[in-house]
Amino acid sequence: MRIAVDAMGGDHAPREIVRGAVDAARRLDGVSKILLVGVEDAVRAELTQLGKIPDKIEVVHASQVVDMHDKPVEALRRKKDSSIARAVDLVKDGSADAVVSAGNTGAVMVSATLKLRKLAAVERPAIATVMPTRNRPFVLVDAGANTDCTATFLAQFAVMGHVYSQTILGQKSPVVGLLSIGGEEVKGNDITRETFKLLSDSDLNFRGNVEGHDLFKGETDVVVCDGFVGNVVLKTAESAGSAIGHWLKQEFKKNPIRILGAMLLSGALRTMKRRLDPESYGGAPLLGVNGVCIITHGSSSSNAVYNAIRVAKDSVVGHLNEMIVEQIKGLGV
Repeated sequence: MRIAVDAMGGDHAPREIVRGAVDAARRLDGVSKILLVGVEDAVRAELTQLGKIPDKIEVVHASQVVDMHDKPVEALRRKKDSSIARAVDLVKDGSADAVVSAGNTGAVMVSATLKLRKLAAVERPAIATVMPTRNRPFVLVDAGANTDCTATFLAQFAVMGHVYSQTILGQKSPVVGLLSIGGEEVKGNDITRETFKLLSDSDLNFRGNVEGHDLFKGETDVVVCDGFVGNVVLKTAESAGSAIGHWLKQEFKKNPIRILGAMLLSGALRTMKRRLDPESYGGAPLLGVNGVCIITHGSSSSNAVYNAIRVAKDSVVGHLNEMIVEQIKGLGV
């Protein structure tokens, strides 16, 4: 299996990207080659600092870089030899089985959609994000790719999230919920009510509508919504998590007794931090394109890159796309 990695994407590229890729080459069985795509001199400069490099690592030169502030379509038009474009091209021509990037999300999404095309029967690709709950993570889909959706789009997102939950998160029969403003079937807008009917008639394990306060209870494995709502949910959760961490630090530092209490709780706090760490889930897959594409956060560390490569590998091994096509055709929408 060959995985292309955009070595120039992200706030800490190429250093963290290269380190994560080398770590994956050393630790992941079944990956025969990791193709680091980027400005060759910069990539090799990082490699020289890591000691003996596994033979699995190969550098593919790309002379341009898409910046985070670049407009996606314009950037891909002007920067045809960018690391993002070249990495996706490797999947397109069969030189790689998957692509991983921490670069400009819009550029990765546009490049993958235009170059790899959609899977058969898929109306719109969608971004899936894995989020922690009380006992098990859930998949939020769509997390930002499609701001305006039809009921058919949402029903297909449910199928893609269901397959991802099974393949990557190991849920045998994922519980699917439709994000709405009330639990009753009649609640929501015309699109959510129509989607409710489609999912009720499907073979999915559909629990019905879920509300915002249901998300982190750990009772739903796949939460379906349009990309506008999904992105708001994602960014709000990230902000709330950051704020809670800040408040805890402030309170623990107020007096010596609290500092001692924090020391006694350090093990539990580290465990909680690991559970809440989005880097452990391996980034956000762009589901529905004809190839495996994993998009990681712009601030990704080497650990996040390692996990993104791990998830890319598991997606290929688990025949993720083949299962999506089969089950969407079975949905009949």
